[in-house]
Amino acid sequence: MRVFTAVVEKCPDTGLYVGYIPGLRGGHSQGKSLDELNHNLKEVVELLLEDGEPKLEAEFVGTQSVVVA
Repeated sequence: MRVFTAVVEKCPDTGLYVGYIPGLRGGHSQGKSLDELNHNLKEVVELLLEDGEPKLEAEFVGTQSVVVA
């Protein structure tokens, strides 16, 4: 079992949830709900893994708050 971290945003124009997996080329999708997005991302990753273990181009580290005055 593998666990990938996805970054999720909500598009203000379409209302869709958009997600991508940092460093995984082609690892992105969208959905009308968070559950649909998760399902779609899972399908994408499964397809990408069919060709073997992908080489991650980057590793998700975390988030930071940036404060400006």
